[in-house]
Amino acid sequence: MRVGRPVKPLPHPNCDYCGAPATLARAGDEAYPYRDDHGPLWVCAPCQAWIGTFARSTRNVPLGRLADSSLRDLKAKLHAALEPLVQAKVRRDGCNVFEARSKGMKWLAQAIGVDPEKCSIHTLDASACERAIAVLEEFAQTRENHPSDSATDAR
Repeated sequence: MRVGRPVKPLPHPNCDYCGAPATLARAGDEAYPYRDDHGPLWVCAPCQAWIGTFARSTRNVPLGRLADSSLRDLKAKLHAALEPLVQAKVRRDGCNVFEARSKGMKWLAQAIGVDPEKCSIHTLDASACERAIAVLEEFAQTRENHPSDSATDAR
């Protein structure tokens, strides 16, 4: 019998599309979707859905939910829409990129009605990504129509 702190079970995500358990794939495996080594991935081969693992995780903890090609495209669009706001906050407030991105994601989570403490681009589903992209595009259009902040940035 083990004495001490309980050991957490190893993570084993299930596919959000078919419900099958995902398999851990590494570079060189048949199910591995990349030519180069991008690190271990949790893969559902029939659905062509996968998610990476945390970089230094010895237990291969998944970054979030498995994503198919359409969700991966939405997440890439969301990253592209969020990054200009992150860079503007870094320039304006002098904070680091990680702090700026964290604050941006908390603001975005509140705007789309998701729990800010559990919100990450990796954990969002397709509808939440679409809502987030719409919020960011609307915010960008508002900033273009009212460039009052650009006058203060120039100083």
